[in-house]
Amino acid sequence: MDRENTTRAKVLSNTIKQKKERESWKMGGPYTQGEKMFFLCYVRPVAEDEMFKVIRSGKRKTKQWKRMVTKCTFVGLGFTRKPPKYERFIRPSGLRFTKAHVTHPELKCTFNLDIIGVKKNPNGPMYTSLGVMTKGTIIEVNASELGLVMPAGNVVWGKYAQVTNNPESDGCINAVLLV
Repeated sequence: MDRENTTRAKVLSNTIKQKKERESWKMGGPYTQGEKMFFLCYVRPVAEDEMFKVIRSGKRKTKQWKRMVTKCTFVGLGFTRKPPKYERFIRPSGLRFTKAHVTHPELKCTFNLDIIGVKKNPNGPMYTSLGVMTKGTIIEVNASELGLVMPAGNVVWGKYAQVTNNPESDGCINAVLLV
């Protein structure tokens, strides 16, 4: 009798573990900040063909080492382009964003905040370093306008937020503040 109960418990725990694994795969894996884990939206993997467009150069159009980013990007305030001859990744100025519509989950209010940087893109570290923003990307926003204060009395300047829309199709960046 006891043996049957233990097998049922094992089967139940295994099914729960498998369900959690499937959910974490769907969400693009957990993003951890301290001990918190965030699974806010479904993250579809983006292929390189979809992310970049090959730029052919040279007199006979035989050189194919340049790539143009076709997704929305963030570049810092002091960003200057390299000379065109040495630039491997071209980030078009029409697809650059500096602000995001960030919703505070507890206050249920949306604020238009400045983006400080891209912290993690679920598609890979190369997209993070390029500043590409797709659905599920963790960005850092300037939260000084929100008036958040730490227990010590310090004002919070930067806060993390996760992008919840496809910016290239909507024309703006919507995100949820990670509290």
